[in-house]
Amino acid sequence: MSDEMTVFDRSLVRARRNRAASGFHEFDFLFREVADRLADRLEDITRSFPMALDIGSHGDVLASELQGRGQIETLIQCDLSEQMLDPSDGIALVADEEALPFEGPHFDVVLSNLSLHWVNDLPGALVQANRCLKPDGLFLGSMLGGDTLHELRDCLMEAELEIRGGLSPRLSPFAQVRDAGGLLQRAGFALPVTDSDIITVTYENAFRLMRDLRGMGETGAGLTRPKHFTRRNIFYRAAQLYTEKYSNDDGRIPATFEIIYLHGWAPHESQQQPLRPGSAENRLADALDTKEVATDDKTGPA
Repeated sequence: MSDEMTVFDRSLVRARRNRAASGFHEFDFLFREVADRLADRLEDITRSFPMALDIGSHGDVLASELQGRGQIETLIQCDLSEQMLDPSDGIALVADEEALPFEGPHFDVVLSNLSLHWVNDLPGALVQANRCLKPDGLFLGSMLGGDTLHELRDCLMEAELEIRGGLSPRLSPFAQVRDAGGLLQRAGFALPVTDSDIITVTYENAFRLMRDLRGMGETGAGLTRPKHFTRRNIFYRAAQLYTEKYSNDDGRIPATFEIIYLHGWAPHESQQQPLRPGSAENRLADALDTKEVATDDKTGPA
């Protein structure tokens, strides 16, 4: 992997998850909500997926939501954190999303719930997921998108500028939904589809939000993060700004989580293919009741 593609400290990502694992069930509400939405999407597809892989399982979050859905017979769960796998039932193994331990096509569906936003080489991770799939197998994943926690980012930046006169990269970067479809195409998936939605959670104050992020194991792990302790007055000022700028009529503050959904298929000859250029049987000009002009025709109004 090139240095340019190394954004996150993966050992720190693992450490954050290990630390959060024992109490994760108290903070997993976002993971369970998105897992339920993923399971609904899988259920909407009228076919069975006997052999399934869950990448970045965070315990049994997705497994519990998949019960009775997708006609899954065997689910293999893997996570970067060994501690996160402790409560998992069935087949579970420690595995890095950036280096999956599978060779050849084994799975009818590969799923990933809110884990891929911590991957350095996301195209490479998606390529590996594609290689794990049987022909015409499905990849279905979710990840945090670029609008996530924009309120907290804004207030931390303003507070630090005000107090220190400079900025530190405190929150990790997230992908944009406009780029997600291209990532699936680069990874070799057929019929790629991406979309996003917003989940808004309200809190009593910014410190409650930061406590939840810590409990989720979702605090910053960027390589360029500050290596020193942050002065308390920065966090207190950020919390004050958060309340001033974003609180609702009840005095609570919103926290935005943008969820990007990725959907693609391992290529297979039975899938719908784009038509060969020039093979259309009907002319667009006829459908629009207009005159067709050749691209090399330079005539026209002066």
